[in-house]
Amino acid sequence: MFVWVLEGKAADPGEVGRQLGRWTSEFGETIPGYLGATGGVTDDGRFLLFVRWESEDAGNGLLMRPEQQAWYEEFQTSFDGAIVFAETGDVTTHLAGGSDAAGFVQAMKVSGVDRQRVEAADREFENIASHVRPDLIGGIRVWTALDGFVEVNYFTSEQDARAGEKQAPPPELVEGFEDFMAMMKDAEYFDFTAPFLHSASGRQQ
Repeated sequence: MFVWVLEGKAADPGEVGRQLGRWTSEFGETIPGYLGATGGVTDDGRFLLFVRWESEDAGNGLLMRPEQQAWYEEFQTSFDGAIVFAETGDVTTHLAGGSDAAGFVQAMKVSGVDRQRVEAADREFENIASHVRPDLIGGIRVWTALDGFVEVNYFTSEQDARAGEKQAPPPELVEGFEDFMAMMKDAEYFDFTAPFLHSASGRQQ
C-alpha cells in the first residue's frame, strides 16, 4: 500500500466536504489502483486526509491528469494557507485495517518515538484487542520519518471509543501500555465525529 497524507487548516469545512464528495463521484470509482480515503475536519478546523493506493505509480498517474489538477486548484481555495502533502509506502495496518463502517475516526501525529518499541507494543495489544477494545475496528499507520508517523484508527462509535479509553489495561499489559503512552505524550490528535470514508468498490483496506 502507498499512502498520501494531506493536512491543512480548513477555512470552509462544508466546502471541503462537498469537494471531497465531488472527487469521489468524479474520480473515485474510475482510477486504477485507488483503494480509498479517510479523513475529515476537526471541530477547530484542522483537516487531515489519508488517500490509499495500491502503488506509488497509481497515485502518480492521477496527478498527471488535467482534470485532477483543475479540481485540486479549486479544492485549495477552501483552506487558510497551503495544504501540506506527504507520501510514503512505509505503511502498516493493524486488526482489520480501515473500515467504511466506522462511526468515529481518530487520527494522531507523533514524532520522536522508537519504532521497535512502538511495534512491540502493537504486537502485545493485538493479541487481546478483541477482548479489551471491541470498539476498535482497526487502523492504518503511515511512517513519515524514522521516528515519526501519522495514524488513523477506526471505531464503532465515539461513545464506545470514549468508554474504551477509560478502561485500565489488563495486568500483563500495564508496563507496555505505560511505555507506549509515554512515547505518545506529545502526540497531536484529530477527532472526526463525522468522518469522510470512501473505498473503491471491492477494494476496502
